[in-house]
Amino acid sequence: MTTIHMPLLSMQHIDKFFFGKPANNDISLEVRAGEIHALLGENGAGKSTLMNILFGIYSLDGGTIYLKGKEVKFFSPREAIKSGIGMVHQHFMLVPTLTVSENITLGIKSTGHPLPDRKKINDNIRQLSHKYGLDVDPCALVSKLSVGEEQRVEIIKLLYRDVELLILDEPTAVLTPQEIERFFSVLKRLKEEGHSIILITHRIPEAMAISDRVTVLRNGTRIATVNTTETNKEELSRLMIGRNLKPIVRGARAKATEKDNPRLDVKELDYLEYGQGKLQKVSFSLYPGEILGIAGVDGNGQKELAECILGLRKATQGTISLNGVRIEKSSVAERKKLGLAYVSDDQHHDGLVMDMNLVENYLLRVHTYKDYIKNGLIDYQACSRVTEEAISAYNIKAPGINAPVRLLSGGNQQKLILARELTGNPSVIVALKPTRGLDIGAVEFVQKQLIERRNEGCSVLLISVDLEEILMLSDRIGVMNRGRVIEILDNNEGIDLAHIGLMMTGHTFEEKS
Repeated sequence: MTTIHMPLLSMQHIDKFFFGKPANNDISLEVRAGEIHALLGENGAGKSTLMNILFGIYSLDGGTIYLKGKEVKFFSPREAIKSGIGMVHQHFMLVPTLTVSENITLGIKSTGHPLPDRKKINDNIRQLSHKYGLDVDPCALVSKLSVGEEQRVEIIKLLYRDVELLILDEPTAVLTPQEIERFFSVLKRLKEEGHSIILITHRIPEAMAISDRVTVLRNGTRIATVNTTETNKEELSRLMIGRNLKPIVRGARAKATEKDNPRLDVKELDYLEYGQGKLQKVSFSLYPGEILGIAGVDGNGQKELAECILGLRKATQGTISLNGVRIEKSSVAERKKLGLAYVSDDQHHDGLVMDMNLVENYLLRVHTYKDYIKNGLIDYQACSRVTEEAISAYNIKAPGINAPVRLLSGGNQQKLILARELTGNPSVIVALKPTRGLDIGAVEFVQKQLIERRNEGCSVLLISVDLEEILMLSDRIGVMNRGRVIEILDNNEGIDLAHIGLMMTGHTFEEKS
């Protein structure tokens, strides 16, 4: 006789609407005690919305939630935590000026309040961190921690409150490969100790590597729940985006390439920050109808290079020419008028204004264009129309053009940036990690857009830490290490990946210096 165990969590027929549009539509989810359950889907599929309902951040518009067989409804995260549910958000919620210990106990009336026994608290935190492999110093200031350490603090904060079910929202998005491996070990330890984990992710390999079961969401609906051991990457991909991925084909370079007239010409570029040489004698030329990929380990001057070209940083020395015009002293607006577009790697910091709506964010590039000005004022109707067209053309999932852009998923925010920056047919696109944090469908879309623009004669400077992406899209590959472009190679069948890897880690540079 088969024993049927009651699930720890059961969410039945959940509905949630924003601006009249469904973000969750009749979704049901069950999580068992002591399992790692991956909630998989594209950006905008409704994953975070569903978990925010469970955690008491959003109210549900329909459906029922059961915890250990008892119907529950949380009106705040505090209520959810009291019932044993905790959530670590994609953007951490720590106070940088407080210590690890103070952050962990924030909001708790410990023994001795308002002057708790901090030594005893710190000892308890050390025991907890040692038990789960979450090594962190209770006395350290949060502002001094790495991103991986901050994440450990967030998890300890929940374990300190005795939560049984942990919700982790895109937890590996900010981690290095080494940190991810260590993080997965922590999840396995938590599972062994009887905790249940919901892992929100858009990364199929991640779901396959760590989960017991996978629930796939698409367009706000549940598509399927499968045992991880009984599925594969191809099936999850089809469930996730509703079709098979098509391979990206770069093809031959455009015939219009003119070797003697570079679109972007950088010579002997230096950039100093607090006395440190972030860029050193960087030189390269970017020609019409080509993608020049810049490969390198993150933090070797890539962002500084992109922002010096755009004008967000002022180069210490050297020259930058755009379509034959020297621009190193030009403003950002002047550079954009000359045909430069910039796709940032950080939507929240320098890509979008999160509390403005889609139309207003789209206006950030086109507000000076004649097509969008009427009688000396911005023609909001024309801007609304072109934003609607961009939403359709780029398949941006949004509640509407008047919705704050913060309500969009990361992938859809990136699509909006891409749509805005490619307006007006720029001659040069600087794309800094354009697919960072995107799901497989959005990655495919962004990469195809760059290839299409290149095939139309546009020049693309692709800066990425994803070597596979660089190899797939680039006509030539430059390798950066310690603020220098070590070498530029033609991307052909005989390209030596081992040689590129050595240069990325500095071995070739060491030999030459």
